[in-house]
Amino acid sequence: MLFLQKVSALWARTEIVFATVFAGAITALILLNVITRALDQSIYWVDEAAIYSMAWMTFLAASSSVHYGHSVAVSLLVDFTPERVGKIVTKCADFCVFLFAIAMVFFCWRWYRPDALIAAGFDVGAFQSSTFNFIYAEPTTLRIHKAWIWSVMWFFSLGMLLHSSANLCMGMNSDRSMKSMDLMR
Repeated sequence: MLFLQKVSALWARTEIVFATVFAGAITALILLNVITRALDQSIYWVDEAAIYSMAWMTFLAASSSVHYGHSVAVSLLVDFTPERVGKIVTKCADFCVFLFAIAMVFFCWRWYRPDALIAAGFDVGAFQSSTFNFIYAEPTTLRIHKAWIWSVMWFFSLGMLLHSSANLCMGMNSDRSMKSMDLMR
């Protein structure tokens, strides 16, 4: 179980690094947008790139927050119950996050349909005609297929599945805040 927790910690640190890079990209893109608009020389793709950077930053940071136990939570029930009951309630919440992560992986699979794409021999046209799914052909103004932009949902879902699995595997006597500190070393 310690291996799973270490992998979760490594993945969470990686998510935070990339989320930080995307936060910097958002700042730079918005600054570039302000400057180019002030000069009446707008760059058409900057707004879209900033939006996609914000989406990636948000989903990566949300996944890592599951590892660190910094997700938005209503802790009233846990705060006013005996410690043992609070830990059980926390494990139930961890299990709900785990079920949500499984559902997200399932929905990503249904959305991207990698099985159907492989069956079509990676022929996007054949894939589209057999599934009526146009995810691999829809372009952005950045001339990137939206499937690449939306792939953050895979990273979010799989990261959340990893972190929630690690949280469930932790012993009932473990303190989540100590977990983050110990595994950061």
